[in-house]
Amino acid sequence: MGVVDSLMVGKIGSASLAASSLVNGLFFLILVLGFGMTFALSPLIAISKGEKNFAQCGVILNHGLFVNLIFAIILMVLVHLTSFLIPFLNQPADVTKLAVSYIQILSTSIIPFILFACYRQFLEGLSIPNPPMIIAILANLLNAFLNWIFIYGNFGFSPMGLDGAGYATSITRWIMMIVLILYVIKSNKLKVYNPLLSFRNLSDKLIRKIVSIGLPSGLQYFLEVAAFSFATIMVGWLGKVPLAANQIALNLASISYMVILGISFAGTVRVGEEFGAKNIHGVRRAGFSAIGLAVVIMFTSGLIFILFRNYIPLFYIREIDVVENASRLLIVAAMFQISDGLQATGIGVLRGLTDVKVPLFFSFGSYWLFGIPTGYLFGIVLNYGAVGVWIGSFVGLSGLGFFLLFRFNYKTKLKNNITF
Repeated sequence: MGVVDSLMVGKIGSASLAASSLVNGLFFLILVLGFGMTFALSPLIAISKGEKNFAQCGVILNHGLFVNLIFAIILMVLVHLTSFLIPFLNQPADVTKLAVSYIQILSTSIIPFILFACYRQFLEGLSIPNPPMIIAILANLLNAFLNWIFIYGNFGFSPMGLDGAGYATSITRWIMMIVLILYVIKSNKLKVYNPLLSFRNLSDKLIRKIVSIGLPSGLQYFLEVAAFSFATIMVGWLGKVPLAANQIALNLASISYMVILGISFAGTVRVGEEFGAKNIHGVRRAGFSAIGLAVVIMFTSGLIFILFRNYIPLFYIREIDVVENASRLLIVAAMFQISDGLQATGIGVLRGLTDVKVPLFFSFGSYWLFGIPTGYLFGIVLNYGAVGVWIGSFVGLSGLGFFLLFRFNYKTKLKNNITF
């Protein structure tokens, strides 16, 4: 959906594209805390399924909805308040003006985004990923249609520019949530898992379990998104042309990342099921299958970035300075594709073992003690510009990716290292 928005917003100028880049970084910086909290559901549900405790799956869903609804309300308020901080981020004036109203509109989409993610994690924990996928595909078509109406002004609407993309995204997310909830409630094959909404008889122990897995998971993704958001802010110090190029390259890198995030979710579920069944060999097979597949996919995407770096940015914008900057950034993006694949799937397979706390500390070290300082050194101090900032991302992702790979191997190599 973000890719569609960027493609359509890019047609109205670099200022709108730059504002979109800035807002998306800040928006997901906050949203990812709640989104990460939903990640606790799929391993717990997969483990319960592996144990043949089917009714417990619905109990976990209801507890997850309760926890995440509270988080969603808090995050909605935080995102709205963030709009008042944007003028102090030292961004170009025209970018700042567009960004403030855009992020305020997007804040209304947080509750449906989080609740959709809860139900999606429930289904993915049961190895039923197709319904959310189909809904997401149809939602992208709806989002593009609403963008066409609101951004450019069609069917009698006045052109809203970047704000129109915000309205389209928010409306689409509410519809996504409603459709997925109706599917889960009405599906006959899901009745055995007891998915009906009920906040009665909530267990403090299960709530604490969800928070103990979800909060570190959310913080992990927060640290990653925060690092890329801060990198975006540093690029913004260089002007709106590098910032617009940054949005294009980041948008393209997010496409491959979304594919790998899906592999990561699958790794979480398969590892969780084998973990629940107390099958250590199955745990290793599932985990390394996910990691190996991620490496192959990311190697391919990196090759595509290098070969077509001068052409892909033209789908977003025709301003030659922006295109040239974006093509250089795509070379660095290609360099960290495999590292990004390792860290994303590494986090996923370790979450299937409910191992989230140690990876959290290494995420902090990799991104904030190595990645960001390196990016500042090369990008700002040594004056390599946006490319230098992205070199910092390469350093952070590489360090974390290889640590997570070694940790999963260590945790599962000896049975004594893993507690069933």
